[in-house]
Amino acid sequence: MDWNSNSANIIAAIEEAKKQKVKILCLPELSICGYGCEDLFLSEWLPEKCVDILLQLKEYCDGIIVSFGLPVRYKGKLYNCGCLIQNKNILGLTAKQHLAKDGVHYEPRWFTPWQFNKKDKITIGGQEYDFGDITYELEGIKIGYEICEDAWVADELRPAKRHCEKKIDLILNPSASHFSFAKSEFRYKLIVGSSEKFNCTYLYANLLGNEAGRIIYDGEVLIARNGKLIQRNDRLSYHNVDLIPAEINFKTGEVSSEKLLPDLREKEYEFWESTTLALYDYLRKSKSKGFVLSLSGGADSSACAVMVSEMVKRGIQEVGVVEFIKKANILQSENIAELKKLSVEQQAKTILSRILICAYQGTKNSSKDTYNSAKELAESVGATFYYWTIDEEVISYTEKIEKAIGRKLTWEKDDISLQNIQARTRSPIIWMLANINQFLLITTSNRSEGDVGYATMDGDTSGSIAPIAGVDKYFIQSWLKWAEKNLNQPGLQHVNALTPTAELRPLERSQTDEKDLMPYKILAAIEREAIRNHKSPIEIYNILKEKNIEDNPLLKKHIKLFFTLWSRNQWKRERIAPSFHIDDFNVDPRSWCRFPILSGSFDNELKELENFK
Repeated sequence: MDWNSNSANIIAAIEEAKKQKVKILCLPELSICGYGCEDLFLSEWLPEKCVDILLQLKEYCDGIIVSFGLPVRYKGKLYNCGCLIQNKNILGLTAKQHLAKDGVHYEPRWFTPWQFNKKDKITIGGQEYDFGDITYELEGIKIGYEICEDAWVADELRPAKRHCEKKIDLILNPSASHFSFAKSEFRYKLIVGSSEKFNCTYLYANLLGNEAGRIIYDGEVLIARNGKLIQRNDRLSYHNVDLIPAEINFKTGEVSSEKLLPDLREKEYEFWESTTLALYDYLRKSKSKGFVLSLSGGADSSACAVMVSEMVKRGIQEVGVVEFIKKANILQSENIAELKKLSVEQQAKTILSRILICAYQGTKNSSKDTYNSAKELAESVGATFYYWTIDEEVISYTEKIEKAIGRKLTWEKDDISLQNIQARTRSPIIWMLANINQFLLITTSNRSEGDVGYATMDGDTSGSIAPIAGVDKYFIQSWLKWAEKNLNQPGLQHVNALTPTAELRPLERSQTDEKDLMPYKILAAIEREAIRNHKSPIEIYNILKEKNIEDNPLLKKHIKLFFTLWSRNQWKRERIAPSFHIDDFNVDPRSWCRFPILSGSFDNELKELENFK
């Protein structure tokens, strides 16, 4: 619903396309209003406003054919449409036939699927146009649509199958296809395969950026013809518009032969690209001035610090320091002249010192190792670093409770309470630092913690944004090693040498995360089967037993612990700060995984597992 910026981006795309002598331009799905308008799609006014803006934007379409994406209300129902305009004239509106309804998608809540082969008329601006399952013929080229999900259904249901029977030359696919690991590889095979299977040229154009908070779009453009990829762009760009053209002669079959841009799809690389872009968009669209982070020296908070650092480095390298600062509105204009004199590395560190504040909040249970780890990393990336202790506040809270209940608290009897008060005591002061600076407070929860509730509510979960809550701890650990080597982050050397620990018990008790829970590798394996694949405890046991990942009695114990803690901690997952959807699943009940707050807690299923041979 950022009407001005959306229109400006669309106009910029049209003007750049005309400059490059493009004849047909495909903009992404719902690009006039954005895909993530949620229940405002149920309003009358939003679709009306989109049509009004369409009528304004069509005036820029002189000498070019442009496909726009917008919601259109027709006979009381809302349809997700592609509108084709040539030389300022609307040629028709094609409505989406298949609605995405799994995972992070809830399209049937707002939209109605159009019936295939059905055509009708619609009046816009006092004129009547074709509406529905519409194809077009322009300059001897037959054009049809598949709008995002239309291409992801079974072949016999796809509009492309009927387009092929009609000998359509060009299929346009305007999309709002969310990013997740390895999805681009699948998408590539889908688009290239479709161009071969349906004997056509297939043009795919996706939305770009962190549009509405949680979902990231990679802005991928793919152009394929008869089973061959002709062109693709560089995904997850910091640019407002990422246009790439291809030249195709539909009469002779001749195509442009430019060298294709490389597309790195390594999981660690995709995590780096997607999360840094998502953080940048979240920062600027929330109109915040920077980030505050309680930096413990452990893996999770260190990953968050590095991501903010890489957000700046990537942005400067891609759009330049002036555009990076201007777009994010994070520094005063007088700072820019000084920054332009510096190297890219110096620019990044200077900006980091202004927009990333880290604080190590120690207690008597904290170690020198984690303090040194936090300090070295903060200095390495250029962040502002503070250190203080919270023992005085913890003692004050503890003494008040002891006086109220009439007894001393002990580790033998009050373990969880004594741990949690330390985590919660850190929250008010770090929030104060965020409020003073108008910064976003980062919470460092990962997905594994979300699974089993291994986090203190109103303590380490406090924050405005949870950038790594969409990935598991086992992956975070491997990514940090990758980042140290591949992103030139020497400050991670100390972090990567540490064993993960909450440091909430006395040091002599040798607390570690995996001792409290289970090995993170095992937790991730159980999680994927239980949450991603919806398997029962016994099914998971049979699957993982075959993989010999640990002794069978121990595996049973860990599966039981996972389901027990999962059931008990749904209320915590309901309160996790907004997180990015990165993997092919997540545990955020507001975007992917709904589970009852109160349930039977798998009691019967776990008893069956216990007795299972």
